[in-house]
Amino acid sequence: MQAGSTFLASLDRVEEGLAVLLLREDESVRFTLPRSLLPPDAREGDILEIAIRRDVAATAEARQRVAERIERLRKRGV
Repeated sequence: MQAGSTFLASLDRVEEGLAVLLLREDESVRFTLPRSLLPPDAREGDILEIAIRRDVAATAEARQRVAERIERLRKRGV
């Protein structure tokens, strides 16, 4: 199961391969992403829908792998 949020951001500009985005609700909030993560046809001034979700299942799997790796290292005396 995934939980998260979706929000709108405007593409302000692209500088040196980084997209500068402004949160639509509060344009004083800026963040950058690699340009390669945006849709290929995104242009300055476009409004983008951004979704951030926590992947609970993938997180649990990753934690389990780390725990198993730590246990193997303990058994080896490292």
